[in-house]
Amino acid sequence: MFKKAVEAKSHQRLSGADRKKLRRSIKDKFQRVSDSDLDALLPPKAEIAVAKFQNRVHVYAVEGGFPMFFDVDGRGSDIFPTVYALWIVPELLPAFVLKGGEVSRFVIGGADLMFPGITVPPEGLPSFRAGEPWAVKVPGNPAPIAVGSTTMSSDEALKAGLRGKALRITHYYRDLLWESAEGCYVPNAGFFEDVVFEDPSSLQASCDSDSTDVTGETSTDHQNNQKSDGVVESLDVNELQHDSASGLMSPDDGENGAATGVTESMADLKLPDTASGNDPNDQQTLSTADIDSLLDKCLLQALHTTVKDKDLPLPGSTLWSNHVLPCRPSGITLDIKKSSYKKLSKWLQAKSTSGLISVKEDKHKKEVMLFSVNRNHADYSSFKPEKRRVEKSEQPSVQSANEVRTSKTLEVAEIYKPSVHVNAIFSAVGADPGKLFSASEATDIVFTYVEKENLVKPTNKSIVILDALLCDSLYKGAIKKGTTYPTEIHKKDLGSSFVSRMQPHHVVTRGNESVVRKGALKTIQLLTERRQGNKKVTKLSGMESFLIDAEALASELQKKFACSTSVAELPGKKGHEVLVQGGVIDDLARHLIEQYGVPKRYIEVLDKTKK
Repeated sequence: MFKKAVEAKSHQRLSGADRKKLRRSIKDKFQRVSDSDLDALLPPKAEIAVAKFQNRVHVYAVEGGFPMFFDVDGRGSDIFPTVYALWIVPELLPAFVLKGGEVSRFVIGGADLMFPGITVPPEGLPSFRAGEPWAVKVPGNPAPIAVGSTTMSSDEALKAGLRGKALRITHYYRDLLWESAEGCYVPNAGFFEDVVFEDPSSLQASCDSDSTDVTGETSTDHQNNQKSDGVVESLDVNELQHDSASGLMSPDDGENGAATGVTESMADLKLPDTASGNDPNDQQTLSTADIDSLLDKCLLQALHTTVKDKDLPLPGSTLWSNHVLPCRPSGITLDIKKSSYKKLSKWLQAKSTSGLISVKEDKHKKEVMLFSVNRNHADYSSFKPEKRRVEKSEQPSVQSANEVRTSKTLEVAEIYKPSVHVNAIFSAVGADPGKLFSASEATDIVFTYVEKENLVKPTNKSIVILDALLCDSLYKGAIKKGTTYPTEIHKKDLGSSFVSRMQPHHVVTRGNESVVRKGALKTIQLLTERRQGNKKVTKLSGMESFLIDAEALASELQKKFACSTSVAELPGKKGHEVLVQGGVIDDLARHLIEQYGVPKRYIEVLDKTKK
């Protein structure tokens, strides 16, 4: 699930009521958890933040600490603990024990767990139902390495002869959710002594590098071609090597390439203490004056780097959660209540009084709104924004979103191929008639021919005299018989006339994929109409011209608009048509422009429901 980057829509703190609701949901979901366990995972005095993603996944984390739980559908009914939570309370979930470290290498590579890779205890397979959350452990190691949900009940598994998929993995050690924590860590010595690794540099690189964003795409099943013992043949997983001196995976000092696997004793295994990594009191204690100063610094950093004038007006809560908080130093919990202002509104009003920003209270929303930024203010001008690593750690979604957009970046270019009418001109200047040219390149070629043949009119430099070759290229077959051919043409009309005599083509590039097609680029057609029962349906066709997969787009729109979608072949034509239930024509057009980079001029919109 946490393999592909997805941008977070919002980051915010949980209110007291939401904290209680979350704790109730966790206690209802996990019968094994006690109040003391829950306090260890979600400390009562610590701030709990939630990150909401476009695919509806919610990630709950201790502010300044580690992600503890994630909700797959955002409704509180499908909550899972992270490996960080399981390292603190290992018995929070029942666990499947792997047959050996050889299987674990594929689990931490993102593959789902198959029944042949599970150790069945002497008393028999434990009882479970389909859809239950279970953890995954290696032999002799109480620290889980992955979590997921069962695909079938224990009775169904026995009937199937303990074959097939046992656990659909939703989160595992070293995925992007694990890397999203500030200062990702592993438990003490011996944690991975029963896990097979090969590439010794990957863990330290992932811990030392800036964190990436939490993600939300469903993981691909990598075990379709498994062996009978649950080991996948085709996976290429980055692997680690244990350094007994440091208790962490460290790079190999040798130059012999991959290291051998490690399967030593687990006698020295020690799980982290209950409060390790999550107690806010372990962080640096700041005075009120220090917090006031840090608030001002974070605000100026945000105004310089992330707050744009085009985004104004901006709600104060959004300014705080999406702009100010991500600018705080790593490991620091920034709490407005511990400042001299006590409230966000008072702090923003104070900055408005100083002239740095302009704010106004929205009486309807009962919230302070940021309306403008005085970028000529002395404090703003004298402040030099820092390029800190925390900007990537606290706002991984920015980097991840840019990577996603890069993969979706669309480039459309109109190009032209020389036709029989203009081939002679290209040959005369030494250009290859078999190549494709842009309009500007074709124009340069015809003007090169004009200069070579000295066809500019001496008495009027803006006029080009047409010789026989150039006249035939521009007008042969286009002028009716009996009509006199022109003898000259204005320079401003020469280029367009010449290009119009060539064969139009277009090239569409998205990421590393590029396609050249003959003819002009066809537009995307968006149509909304009414069907039986006065229901609206929006149709989309022509997306293939812009290298957009119809099935993938339909699945994406289903999640975005929370409606049913379907894909059908266009009758009598090549291509597919995506049907979206509801009148979402404007939102759909905006989605194509913003997410897929389709130029607005290539989208045709027709709403038949409007009179």
